[in-house]
Amino acid sequence: MLTSTTSEIPGRSVAEVIGVVTGNTVRSKNVGKDIGAGLKSVVGGELKSYTAMLTEARDESIARMVQAAEAQGADAVIMVRFTTSAITQGAAELLAYGTAVKLS
Repeated sequence: MLTSTTSEIPGRSVAEVIGVVTGNTVRSKNVGKDIGAGLKSVVGGELKSYTAMLTEARDESIARMVQAAEAQGADAVIMVRFTTSAITQGAAELLAYGTAVKLS
């Protein structure tokens, strides 16, 4: 499945717009990561445990978006975007969305 943040796929044309597809995941912090992040904030630098958590969340939301597109018979998802939102104290949603299309 092709995915792109652009409105077209080079060398292909959109034959049919199927519609908006989404994929999301909600993640919460854990005590171990919070302790490590707190210590790291004293000396500065990347919070690698949070970077890994967000990378995993992004990959999972993309996979779920692609599954939704495949279920509707799409060849690609264009105009892919991401958004995040706080759900509760210590938990956030990562949402991937785009337009499912058939290519010619």
